[in-house]
Amino acid sequence: MSEKELNLLLDTCLLAGKIMMESNAEMYRVEDTMSRIALASGNYRLVSYVTQTGLFIGLDRTSTIRMEQITNRSINLEKVVKVNDLSRRYVAKELTLTELYDALQGIYKERFFFPVWLQIFSAAIISATIMVLFGGELADLPIALLIGGIGYAIYLYSLKFFRIKFLSEFFSSLFIGLAAILSVRLNIGINQDLIIIGCVMPLVPGVQITNAIRDLLAAHYLSGVSRGTEAMMTATMIGFAIAFIFQLF
Repeated sequence: MSEKELNLLLDTCLLAGKIMMESNAEMYRVEDTMSRIALASGNYRLVSYVTQTGLFIGLDRTSTIRMEQITNRSINLEKVVKVNDLSRRYVAKELTLTELYDALQGIYKERFFFPVWLQIFSAAIISATIMVLFGGELADLPIALLIGGIGYAIYLYSLKFFRIKFLSEFFSSLFIGLAAILSVRLNIGINQDLIIIGCVMPLVPGVQITNAIRDLLAAHYLSGVSRGTEAMMTATMIGFAIAFIFQLF
């Protein structure tokens, strides 16, 4: 490969890794995808160091190194699937390196998210159904639906205002706990504990916990511990908000 082609290869690997990291993919999956792209480009061995906040990559026996900072992270498994699909097509020689890079740029520029109203509606449905699955009364279904939807709406809109995820989760959980207790005292709801459990479920960091365990099992201890710490902080804020409401009442 010429120097220009090597630079394109590094840029392609880095872009693929950045998209996957910002979409909350596991560390080993990010490294594996970049390595497969490099191997398919001429049996090059990619040397990489991946953390929650940055990507460092280079090709073995070359002096060129690329670094990319990761500043934004969200859960977007659709982008992870798209990058994996493109990498498999490239390994199968269905795409050229330039086509792969252009396709990855298209994915990176995508700003597709479900509409806010659909996210709130889905959170409401999840809250109500999980409340029933944990043994709640069907009579509590409407109130769990309402509290869960409003609680998640508070989380989304306060996140835009505060831009601090943990603070948004705290205020959302605070409302859920307060609304659940008041609904029972006003004889609108029956079981406040199960209403609270169901309504906080959309806030529970399930993906972070799963990825933290998978990273630890894959010997990515740094990322596993950092993801686990982030999940623990989220769970702590949720628990602290509910405990604070219980202390008040």
